[in-house]
Amino acid sequence: MKPAKHNSGFSIVELLIAMAVMLIALGIVSNLMARAMSIRARESATADALATARAAISVMSREISNSGFGIYQQGTRKASNGIVAPESNDHRIRVLSNIDNEGGTYEDQGPTTMLINRPGEDVTYFFDATTSSIVRYDPHGLESSPGVFVGKTSVVVNKISNVTFKYYDYDGGTSEATGPFTAPNENTARVQIIVDVELDQVYGQRNTEHVTFASDVTFRNNNYMLSQY
Repeated sequence: MKPAKHNSGFSIVELLIAMAVMLIALGIVSNLMARAMSIRARESATADALATARAAISVMSREISNSGFGIYQQGTRKASNGIVAPESNDHRIRVLSNIDNEGGTYEDQGPTTMLINRPGEDVTYFFDATTSSIVRYDPHGLESSPGVFVGKTSVVVNKISNVTFKYYDYDGGTSEATGPFTAPNENTARVQIIVDVELDQVYGQRNTEHVTFASDVTFRNNNYMLSQY
């Protein structure tokens, strides 16, 4: 009769070593996955912030570029850039335009040559630190009754850390601009809009990051720009 075979199993020590190796491997994989998710969250937040900044600049650029349209000095053809300098600075800009061309003509002028009391013709953009928003204010933004307009305040975009306006002047026949300046004047023909977005803290990232998006807007109705055509 053949003797019975004895199959030896894993010892306790071997099982403990195997479990330790598996735990180490799982820890490495978990760490790699956490980092990958962190990077993905950061990139997603960055993309969202850039989209937010671009949207804000796009909205502002349309109206700011039309600043001064239909506005000129009485008795001359000298155009105005439409900026209200006393109410504009590096975090605020007020622009005027006579889009509807109401209030008279060059040949038939009077005290009401320029009427800028229609929606979109007197607009102020500014940064509101309390709500972290870019705010648009139009004193004639709503028609409360036929021919009667009242003010309207609206948020262009929120989750913004800062908005900065830099002004560039063109004076004379030179194409070289001077600036940037923190305030505009009658020779200002270009403004750079800089939107800064602070990203939410992402797990695994050391410091809070910022995304900055900038765009140059030319006032097409400025004297210098008009002289190029």
